Amino acid sequence: MTDLTGKRIAFLATDGFEDSELTSPWEAVTSAGAEAVLVSPNEGSISGEKGHEQSVDLAVASASAGDFDALVLPGGVQNADDIRIVKDAVSFTRAFFDQHKPVAVICHGGWILTEADVLKGRTLTSYPTLQTDLRNAGATWVDEEVHVDQGLVSSRNPDDLPAFNAKLVEEVAEGKHSGQTA
Repeated sequence: MTDLTGKRIAFLATDGFEDSELTSPWEAVTSAGAEAVLVSPNEGSISGEKGHEQSVDLAVASASAGDFDALVLPGGVQNADDIRIVKDAVSFTRAFFDQHKPVAVICHGGWILTEADVLKGRTLTSYPTLQTDLRNAGATWVDEEVHVDQGLVSSRNPDDLPAFNAKLVEEVAEGKHSGQTA
């Protein structure tokens, strides 16, 4: 197993996240030794689509990408739609690309990447209903279980979590990627 000891991973989410798309990657990185931190525009805790409650560790308005080694963007339609209009969340997300750090996104989580304007020339996958939005933002959309493009890890849905988690851990272990840019 890849060792992520000393790595700090931000998970950016709000209410309405897809439960397994937060909990499964969280378990993958913490099992590998990383510290997972829930960053949110909400205070207290957030609730998933299926009822999972997760305590918020850090307000996105106070968060800095410089304090983290990677970013995970869980899906869930409500979560993804709500968080992409939060200016601090968009800036926080874009900063990971500016700093060449790994970003992992699954399902509807990719909507915030369109707002952050980081998709021109990139290739990724997502839940199929996002493909037009992602293409309109300059990306090439592919229908794959998991796709990696210079530190950008993407998957389509919860069925893809085993492959997604493996690539997430691998990319975080590799560190910065010069091609991971906005």
